[in-house]
Amino acid sequence: DQKVFELLSSGNTVGLFQVESAGMREALLQMKPNHIEDIIALVALYRPGPMENHFHSIYIKCKNEGRSPKYLWGTEEITKDTYGLLVYQEQIMQIFQDIGGLSMREADDVRRAIGKKKLDVLKDYRERVEQGFLDKGSTPKEFLEVWETILEFAKYSFNKSHSAAYAKTGYVSQYLKVHYPIEYWTVALDYVNEEDTLTYLSEILQSKQID
Repeated sequence: DQKVFELLSSGNTVGLFQVESAGMREALLQMKPNHIEDIIALVALYRPGPMENHFHSIYIKCKNEGRSPKYLWGTEEITKDTYGLLVYQEQIMQIFQDIGGLSMREADDVRRAIGKKKLDVLKDYRERVEQGFLDKGSTPKEFLEVWETILEFAKYSFNKSHSAAYAKTGYVSQYLKVHYPIEYWTVALDYVNEEDTLTYLSEILQSKQID
Protein backbone atom coordinates (compact mmCIF):
# COMPACT_ATOMS: atom_id res chain seq x y z
CA ASP A 1 0.00 0.00 0.00
CA GLN A 2 1.73 3.16 -1.23
CA LYS A 3 0.10 5.39 1.38
CA VAL A 4 1.44 3.16 4.15
CA PHE A 5 4.98 3.37 2.82
CA GLU A 6 4.68 7.14 2.37
CA LEU A 7 3.76 7.50 6.04
CA LEU A 8 6.58 5.18 7.07
CA SER A 9 9.01 7.19 4.94
CA SER A 10 7.87 10.40 6.63
CA GLY A 11 8.92 9.04 10.03
CA ASN A 12 5.39 9.30 11.41
CA THR A 13 5.53 5.99 13.23
CA VAL A 14 4.36 6.90 16.72
CA GLY A 15 2.87 3.87 18.45
CA LEU A 16 4.28 1.33 15.99
CA PHE A 17 5.98 -1.78 17.33
CA GLN A 18 9.78 -1.69 16.91
CA VAL A 19 9.88 1.44 14.71
CA GLU A 20 8.64 4.27 16.95
CA SER A 21 11.88 5.39 18.59
CA ALA A 22 13.38 8.73 17.52
CA GLY A 23 16.42 6.97 16.04
CA MET A 24 14.29 4.53 14.08
CA ARG A 25 12.12 7.36 12.74
CA GLU A 26 15.27 9.13 11.53
CA ALA A 27 16.43 5.92 9.85
CA LEU A 28 13.08 5.59 8.09
CA LEU A 29 13.39 9.16 6.79
CA GLN A 30 16.77 8.25 5.29
CA MET A 31 15.78 4.84 3.98
CA LYS A 32 12.46 5.78 2.34
CA PRO A 33 11.14 2.20 2.46
CA ASN A 34 8.97 1.10 -0.43
CA HIS A 35 8.94 -2.65 0.18
CA ILE A 36 8.37 -4.84 3.22
CA GLU A 37 11.93 -6.17 2.82
CA ASP A 38 13.21 -2.69 3.67
CA ILE A 39 11.34 -2.71 6.98
CA ILE A 40 12.53 -6.24 7.77
CA ALA A 41 16.12 -5.21 7.08
CA LEU A 42 15.85 -2.03 9.14
CA VAL A 43 14.54 -3.92 12.18
CA ALA A 44 17.60 -6.19 11.95
CA LEU A 45 20.10 -3.43 11.17
CA TYR A 46 19.00 -0.93 13.79
CA ARG A 47 20.89 -2.62 16.59
CA PRO A 48 24.18 -1.68 18.29
CA GLY A 49 26.48 -4.12 16.45
CA PRO A 50 25.33 -3.43 12.88
CA MET A 51 25.11 0.31 13.53
CA GLU A 52 28.61 0.47 15.00
CA ASN A 53 29.80 -1.04 11.72
CA HIS A 54 27.62 1.30 9.63
CA PHE A 55 25.72 -1.55 7.99
CA HIS A 56 22.48 0.46 8.06
CA SER A 57 24.24 3.36 6.29
CA ILE A 58 25.59 1.04 3.59
CA TYR A 59 22.10 -0.36 3.00
CA ILE A 60 20.63 3.14 2.68
CA LYS A 61 23.42 4.34 0.36
CA CYS A 62 22.92 1.35 -1.92
CA LYS A 63 19.17 1.81 -1.93
CA ASN A 64 18.97 5.58 -2.40
CA GLU A 65 22.35 7.04 -3.27
CA GLY A 66 23.60 4.86 -6.10
CA ARG A 67 26.28 3.01 -4.17
CA SER A 68 27.04 -0.30 -5.86
CA PRO A 69 26.51 -3.35 -3.64
CA LYS A 70 29.57 -5.47 -3.01
CA TYR A 71 28.65 -9.13 -3.43
CA LEU A 72 30.89 -11.86 -2.10
CA TRP A 73 31.66 -14.78 -4.39
CA GLY A 74 28.61 -16.95 -4.98
CA THR A 75 26.32 -15.01 -2.63
CA GLU A 76 24.56 -12.51 -4.91
CA GLU A 77 21.28 -14.43 -5.03
CA ILE A 78 21.35 -14.96 -1.25
CA THR A 79 22.10 -11.32 -0.39
CA LYS A 80 20.38 -9.44 -3.23
CA ASP A 81 17.62 -8.16 -0.92
CA THR A 82 20.18 -6.69 1.48
CA TYR A 83 22.61 -5.21 -1.07
CA GLY A 84 25.35 -7.74 -0.40
CA LEU A 85 25.20 -7.38 3.39
CA LEU A 86 24.90 -10.47 5.57
CA VAL A 87 22.10 -9.16 7.77
CA TYR A 88 20.34 -12.36 8.81
CA GLN A 89 21.44 -15.61 10.39
CA GLU A 90 19.42 -17.43 7.74
CA GLN A 91 21.64 -15.95 4.99
CA ILE A 92 24.74 -17.41 6.60
CA MET A 93 22.90 -20.68 7.03
CA GLN A 94 22.00 -20.68 3.32
CA ILE A 95 25.58 -19.98 2.26
CA PHE A 96 26.83 -22.95 4.28
CA GLN A 97 24.13 -25.16 2.83
CA ASP A 98 23.93 -24.08 -0.83
CA ILE A 99 27.62 -23.37 -1.42
CA GLY A 100 29.46 -24.99 1.46
CA GLY A 101 27.72 -28.33 1.11
CA LEU A 102 26.43 -28.73 4.67
CA SER A 103 23.17 -30.50 5.33
CA MET A 104 20.12 -28.50 6.40
CA ARG A 105 20.53 -29.81 9.93
CA GLU A 106 24.22 -28.87 10.07
CA ALA A 107 23.46 -25.42 8.67
CA ASP A 108 20.80 -24.96 11.34
CA ASP A 109 23.31 -26.01 14.00
CA VAL A 110 25.50 -23.19 12.70
CA ARG A 111 22.57 -20.76 12.91
CA ARG A 112 21.86 -21.72 16.50
CA ALA A 113 25.54 -21.35 17.39
CA ILE A 114 25.58 -17.87 15.85
CA GLY A 115 22.50 -16.93 17.86
CA LYS A 116 24.31 -17.95 21.05
CA LYS A 117 27.55 -16.20 19.99
CA LYS A 118 29.40 -19.54 19.91
CA LEU A 119 31.45 -18.69 16.83
CA ASP A 120 33.96 -21.48 17.51
CA VAL A 121 31.34 -23.90 16.19
CA LEU A 122 31.72 -22.29 12.75
CA LYS A 123 35.42 -23.11 12.71
CA ASP A 124 34.64 -26.81 13.11
CA TYR A 125 33.05 -26.71 9.66
CA ARG A 126 35.66 -24.62 7.90
CA GLU A 127 37.45 -27.34 5.92
CA ARG A 128 34.19 -28.83 4.62
CA VAL A 129 32.76 -25.47 3.69
CA GLU A 130 35.97 -24.45 1.93
CA GLN A 131 35.93 -27.65 -0.09
CA GLY A 132 32.33 -26.97 -1.06
CA PHE A 133 33.30 -23.52 -2.32
CA LEU A 134 36.30 -24.84 -4.24
CA ASP A 135 34.19 -27.57 -5.82
CA LYS A 136 31.80 -24.91 -7.11
CA GLY A 137 34.56 -22.84 -8.69
CA SER A 138 35.73 -20.48 -5.96
CA THR A 139 39.41 -19.68 -5.56
CA PRO A 140 40.98 -20.07 -2.10
CA LYS A 141 41.27 -16.27 -1.90
CA GLU A 142 37.58 -15.79 -2.74
CA PHE A 143 36.58 -18.35 -0.14
CA LEU A 144 38.76 -16.68 2.50
CA GLU A 145 37.04 -13.34 1.86
CA VAL A 146 33.62 -14.96 2.29
CA TRP A 147 34.72 -16.84 5.40
CA GLU A 148 36.22 -13.81 7.14
CA THR A 149 33.14 -11.73 6.31
CA ILE A 150 30.86 -14.42 7.72
CA LEU A 151 32.84 -14.51 10.97
CA GLU A 152 32.53 -10.73 11.26
CA PHE A 153 28.84 -10.51 10.40
CA ALA A 154 27.96 -13.52 12.54
CA LYS A 155 28.64 -11.41 15.63
CA TYR A 156 25.76 -9.10 14.72
CA SER A 157 23.40 -11.00 12.40
CA PHE A 158 19.76 -11.18 13.42
CA ASN A 159 17.16 -13.87 13.02
CA LYS A 160 15.12 -12.95 9.93
CA SER A 161 12.04 -14.84 11.07
CA HIS A 162 11.90 -12.56 14.12
CA SER A 163 12.65 -9.45 12.11
CA ALA A 164 9.94 -10.30 9.57
CA ALA A 165 7.35 -10.82 12.30
CA TYR A 166 8.28 -7.49 13.90
CA ALA A 167 8.20 -5.68 10.56
CA LYS A 168 4.84 -7.15 9.60
CA THR A 169 3.36 -6.10 12.95
CA GLY A 170 4.59 -2.56 12.41
CA TYR A 171 3.35 -2.48 8.83
CA VAL A 172 -0.13 -3.70 9.78
CA SER A 173 -0.31 -1.10 12.55
CA GLN A 174 0.64 1.61 10.05
CA TYR A 175 -2.01 0.32 7.63
CA LEU A 176 -4.63 0.70 10.35
CA LYS A 177 -3.34 4.18 11.15
CA VAL A 178 -3.67 5.19 7.48
CA HIS A 179 -7.05 3.66 6.70
CA TYR A 180 -8.80 3.56 10.09
CA PRO A 181 -7.31 6.54 11.95
CA ILE A 182 -10.15 7.07 14.42
CA GLU A 183 -10.17 3.43 15.47
CA TYR A 184 -6.36 3.25 15.59
CA TRP A 185 -5.82 6.37 17.65
CA THR A 186 -8.72 5.61 19.98
CA VAL A 187 -7.03 2.38 21.00
CA ALA A 188 -3.52 3.87 20.95
CA LEU A 189 -4.49 6.72 23.27
CA ASP A 190 -6.21 4.30 25.59
CA TYR A 191 -2.90 2.46 26.18
CA VAL A 192 -0.30 5.23 25.82
CA ASN A 193 1.93 6.16 28.74
CA GLU A 194 1.02 9.58 30.07
CA GLU A 195 4.41 11.07 29.20
CA ASP A 196 3.94 10.09 25.52
CA THR A 197 0.42 11.50 25.15
CA LEU A 198 1.55 14.83 23.69
CA THR A 199 3.69 13.04 21.09
CA TYR A 200 0.68 11.00 20.00
CA LEU A 201 -1.56 14.07 19.85
CA SER A 202 1.10 15.95 17.86
CA GLU A 203 1.17 13.28 15.15
CA ILE A 204 -2.64 13.21 15.03
CA LEU A 205 -2.69 16.96 14.41
CA GLN A 206 0.07 16.81 11.80
CA SER A 207 -1.63 14.00 9.90
CA LYS A 208 -4.82 16.07 9.43
CA GLN A 209 -6.75 12.82 9.18
CA ILE A 210 -9.12 13.54 12.03
CA ASP A 211 -11.17 16.75 12.28
